[in-house]
Amino acid sequence: MSTVLPPPSGGAVRPDDATAPDTRGSGMWQDAFRRLRRNPAAVAGAVIVGLFILVAIFAPILAPYGGEELPGRTEITPTSIPGPGDIEGYPLGLDRFGGDVLSKLIWGARASLLIGVVSTALGLLGGMLLGVIAGGVGGWVDSVIMRFVDILLSVPNLLLAVSIAAVLGQTPSAVMIAIGVSQVPIFARLLRSSMISQRGADYVLSAQALGLSTRTITMSHLLPNSVGPVIVQATLTLATAVIDAAALSFLGLGGGRPESAEWGRMLTYAQNELAVAPQLAFLPGICIAVTALGFTLLGEALREALDPKTRSK
Repeated sequence: MSTVLPPPSGGAVRPDDATAPDTRGSGMWQDAFRRLRRNPAAVAGAVIVGLFILVAIFAPILAPYGGEELPGRTEITPTSIPGPGDIEGYPLGLDRFGGDVLSKLIWGARASLLIGVVSTALGLLGGMLLGVIAGGVGGWVDSVIMRFVDILLSVPNLLLAVSIAAVLGQTPSAVMIAIGVSQVPIFARLLRSSMISQRGADYVLSAQALGLSTRTITMSHLLPNSVGPVIVQATLTLATAVIDAAALSFLGLGGGRPESAEWGRMLTYAQNELAVAPQLAFLPGICIAVTALGFTLLGEALREALDPKTRSK
């Protein structure tokens, strides 16, 4: 008859004891979140992005006037545009059309967020579709898709976006599609590379030994373990999307009415007033730069937190 020995002195509990605490390591994303909270750059980026999103969501409440309202049009003269503090009720002054600059900056945040998120989502979906097919199937299918991706990569992103927007027409929807298509090669190549690096992993070999189909292995095993870098890249690409949207609007491809609230459009119509009212160019330019900086800081910190080769100990 066997005898159950008591735990050794010191109160140590055997691993198979039902009352033992769970000492297993947490998941990759939980560990990355802990690292992000200790990273000052990540905190700064999250604060900037959070403020940007809140301003965009609550624009109808925060903005004194509508995005296309022109409450001060009678105050504008050919040689004088009221600046910050010149007229009561307009803290940042008026623009050349008589619109409240503060209101337009707030509504412009919503327009930039919408374009950035939608265009990045389109690029992410298209890139992941091509990347999954190329990385999961391989062979001649991989070669054909990657040659197509190489052709797209041979054209600079902004130039490709300008060409697509010019063909589709001067509308906000065309801008979103143009920016999204220009981002597809980045996500496709990144996901394909990540999936190829996972093909020789033990869990993939075990799944193949069990006779699972290529589709099951790709969708249930390879893709979930390869999508991390793509998500990080999407965060970084949001910053580029905001800048590209402003650039296309600056070039006159964004569509919409001239007095509409959009940061890039505000820069376009501020060119002729630089000598009279330089703040009309500086303020939207600062908004674009700060927003892009926030997404960049957050994306770089997330990449560092998820990459075991570069993250701090």
